[in-house]
Amino acid sequence: MPTPPLDLDAVSFEDLKKLVVQLLVEVTALREENRQLREDIARLKDLPKKPQLAPGGMDKASEPDRRARTRQARRQRHKRQSGRRTPPVTEERTLVIKAPAGSRRRGFEPFTVQDLILAPQVIRFRRERWLTPDGQEIVAPLPPEVSGHSGIVRFVLMQHVQGQVTVERLRAQLNGLGVRISKGQIVTLLTANKDAFHSEKDALLEAGLATAAWVTVDDTGARHAGANEYTTHIGNDRFAWPGRRRAG
Repeated sequence: MPTPPLDLDAVSFEDLKKLVVQLLVEVTALREENRQLREDIARLKDLPKKPQLAPGGMDKASEPDRRARTRQARRQRHKRQSGRRTPPVTEERTLVIKAPAGSRRRGFEPFTVQDLILAPQVIRFRRERWLTPDGQEIVAPLPPEVSGHSGIVRFVLMQHVQGQVTVERLRAQLNGLGVRISKGQIVTLLTANKDAFHSEKDALLEAGLATAAWVTVDDTGARHAGANEYTTHIGNDRFAWPGRRRAG
């Protein structure tokens, strides 16, 4: 038996709001059920799926087309992947195999392995000593390439500056590799005898200012050891020069 029509004039405002909410819930449920039924019918009839159409409308002239952006991203990804070439070979080994009689040799199949060897190297120079007739002692000089633990200095600077490795962990790393070094010696390697770096930094500023078409200057202040200090950056898109000064 059909339900008699509802007299809306006799229903209160609160009851009307409840009725609207109930109807909205029923409509949402019916729409979801209708969508599932359409998908089931299409699946049973083996109909093609609904195509994914791009939104309509005209794109702005300043915005690149989506397909163009996709093609550009693919070209950049292919360029990055193609740049991953095998580094130069430092050692080559030939592996042979005993083949059955009547086999034909077809050259070699390359297989490249990259490895990293970290091992301490201790070199003892036996410097010849002479005593001259006038009583002076002369000693054979060290080779020019020996500047005092240069390999360890490079390792310590790279780990501490680039890798943000603390001095204590640096000491643990080096001791684990077999290098006998103390925490104080590491601090000395990080701070002492850096005149070559400062000279290179000053030369960089002179060359940058002489060749740059424009430069920017920026100061960043911070408090260090109870005093206000400032770091000044001078540079452009080609060079960068940092300098530190204490506030007067």
